[in-house]
Amino acid sequence: MKRIFRIGLLAVLLLAAIGFFGFAPGIAERSMNVIDGGELLEVSDEARELHASLTIVDLHGDTLLWDRDLLDDGARGHMDLPRLMRGNVALQIFSSVTKMPRGQNYESNSADTDNITPLVIGQLQPVRTWGSLLERSLFHAEKLDRAVAADEWGVLRTIRSHEDISTLVDHRSNSESWLRAPYGVKGAAHPPIGAMFSVEGLHNLEGDLANLQVLYDAGMRMAGLVHFFDNELAGSMHGVEKGGLTPMGRDAIRQMERMGIIVDIAHCSRACVADVLAMAKRPVVSSHGGVQAACEENRNLTDDEIRGVAVTAGVIGIGYWPGAVCDTSPRAIAKAMRHVRDLVGIEYVALGSDFDGAVTVRFDTSQLVQVTQALLDEGFSHEEIRLAMGGNALRVIQRGIIPLDPPMPPLPAPERSS
Repeated sequence: MKRIFRIGLLAVLLLAAIGFFGFAPGIAERSMNVIDGGELLEVSDEARELHASLTIVDLHGDTLLWDRDLLDDGARGHMDLPRLMRGNVALQIFSSVTKMPRGQNYESNSADTDNITPLVIGQLQPVRTWGSLLERSLFHAEKLDRAVAADEWGVLRTIRSHEDISTLVDHRSNSESWLRAPYGVKGAAHPPIGAMFSVEGLHNLEGDLANLQVLYDAGMRMAGLVHFFDNELAGSMHGVEKGGLTPMGRDAIRQMERMGIIVDIAHCSRACVADVLAMAKRPVVSSHGGVQAACEENRNLTDDEIRGVAVTAGVIGIGYWPGAVCDTSPRAIAKAMRHVRDLVGIEYVALGSDFDGAVTVRFDTSQLVQVTQALLDEGFSHEEIRLAMGGNALRVIQRGIIPLDPPMPPLPAPERSS
């Protein structure tokens, strides 16, 4: 009788474990990556035609964090390859998130806790990732590489060099050869989509700058210095001290610029942003966020910081969630983009969705024509929309990932539009 009881108990525990590991990660994601169901814009024929002709670049998405196949048309979250295709995205930056503090907020967080570890274990990721932030990023890089290799239609392309981007643009520009049919239709040709790897917070260096090379070899071509807490490199806008660059942070920026890793100031404290802009010799990116003039959230850039990014010839990626634009509507996104344009010029405006970043948004990546329509409604010209939706970001990325060995002459700032 005791033996039967033990067997029954083990069976119950096994079923409970299967239920937890099989369903809990998906339930968690559904509760965090939300589409709010609010009103969408009526899309005009003009917007659809223009959108189909754009080269769209999104500077930030966190899809690699979650336990789903990037190639599948997902029932949750905001982004996957089929939806990228329907949204006509040309280049997507996939970020690696490795640590998030418990009770995360925009005001003050310590580095003492981590909500990613339970997710890593719950998703049954390799044991090497359970206790190592570096290994988590390497796993994310491998996950992206596996998706590219497994894409039997050859749509998803790895981007690691200036030449990779040139090839991507050349192949996409040959529009007559693409049927633009839904992903997965046998015999159909599809325009390629570039996938570039970045990281959100260089705490994954684990205190050793030699790991920049490890991450570079894994494909990292953009890196945010901090996330929601202060680390060994710099202060976060959401950290406790909110300080500037540390000596290690300054060394990291020098090495990143030499290697061809774009410096991302998203989540940086005011002191950190000021220090980065003062020492930058290459274009600096704010990959995802907003601007204070349109939304007075602490992480959003002031006008002086916007001007500082422009001086480096960088770009500012505008996000789609309330913390970035104080709303989820396409019109709020367009208004933030308009402020950057009016302050420093259209050449510095870009997209930074933060899709799948535990955010609530109005639409997923398949519906990016909503942004195109909002920009038209806001009075942007067709050429301005081409630049804002991807042309500017492509310019910065294409030049920013060129290593400086031998040294490359300083990049001139783009000409201001009239």
